[in-house]
Amino acid sequence: MEGVLFLIAGMAIGVFMGKLFFSKNIEKERLDISLQEIEDIKLALKSKDVEIIDLNKTIASQETALEYKENYIKKQKEDLEEIQKKIKLEFENLANKVLEDRTKKFKEENTSQINSILNPLKENFKDFEKRLKDYYDSENKDRASVKSEINQLCRLNNQLSNDAKNLANALKGDSKVQGDWGELKLESILEKSGLEKNVNFSVQPTIKNEEGKMLRPDVIVDLPEGKNLIIDSKVSLSNYSRFCETDDQETKRKELALHILSIKNHIRDLSSKNYQGLYGINSPDYVLMFIPIEPAFSLALQDQQNIFNEAINKNIVLVTTSTLIATLRTVAFIWKQEDQKNNVEKIVNAGSKLYDKFVSFQKYLSDIGNHMNKAQNAYDSAMSSFSEGRGNLIRKAEDLKKLGVKNTKEIDQKLLNKALE
Repeated sequence: MEGVLFLIAGMAIGVFMGKLFFSKNIEKERLDISLQEIEDIKLALKSKDVEIIDLNKTIASQETALEYKENYIKKQKEDLEEIQKKIKLEFENLANKVLEDRTKKFKEENTSQINSILNPLKENFKDFEKRLKDYYDSENKDRASVKSEINQLCRLNNQLSNDAKNLANALKGDSKVQGDWGELKLESILEKSGLEKNVNFSVQPTIKNEEGKMLRPDVIVDLPEGKNLIIDSKVSLSNYSRFCETDDQETKRKELALHILSIKNHIRDLSSKNYQGLYGINSPDYVLMFIPIEPAFSLALQDQQNIFNEAINKNIVLVTTSTLIATLRTVAFIWKQEDQKNNVEKIVNAGSKLYDKFVSFQKYLSDIGNHMNKAQNAYDSAMSSFSEGRGNLIRKAEDLKKLGVKNTKEIDQKLLNKALE
């Protein structure tokens, strides 16, 4: 009987120890799952931190460009104002030097000639001043525009990202709808970035490759100096939509793998088309592949961090809403710089023509001065013969008067005194 009691006690202790061991295993498994979830959250936060850092870098780059632009404009304005002051000062000094102390006798005779020279020069000055004013007004507008665009960059990025996320939840896998929406979203971003359709970019132009096959890139962005930038927006997001819709973890893993595979397949297909090598396209050695829903790209990058480098190796650059906006803003800024450069060249040409006119005017004034000096010398010689020397005309006229010549008028007393000295 005592042995039975010991046996029962041993069995009870064994059952208790088994339950305790099983409970510990369950707690350990729960702890492992919680740790894994924490790691997933950390990775997601790290990805968002990288996006925030990239956006801050973009904003800092735009602010640096704005500061450089303002300093450049300020220096250019000071130089132009200094040139204008020097030209005006030299003109005034030259005009005063030439026209000062000239006799009234030649004033009326030369007025029309001087006006014929001055009037075109005045018109050139007015045109030059108008060009300067228009240029400064344009620069002021551009500075204000760049400041507002930097502020708008963050707002636009948030708005487009939210719109894209909402649409992703609504898409049910129709690739045609997704493709059309991606093209519309891309065109909207292009226009909101300050580029004009059919002026700075074209949509789905038809171009032949070397084999004569017709290809239609989604968008070709024109750059200064005849260069181009190609953007594709036909990536499929059906698997990403189903990933967002389901709560089943196994289905999520499956759809995530298919989502990444879809992106890689599109990278391969896009690379094989070799858009950058098409005849008549002067593009860098890469094509921009636009993924309109930023979280879709972040999810793929989080799971496979080398996907971006794989695309680069195939001459494809993956871009999202934020990075594409920054790129297109830079393109728009480059176009503005190009336009301003052309304006500066026009002003320089106008200034060169004005300077040539000024040199011609100076030559005309010098010729007038030489003629006036010659006339002055002739006048002085005539006056010398008239009233100076022992045989001057006034003295001889007075001698005739003394001989009895009748007269009704008298010679000016000052001239007479001078002639008889």
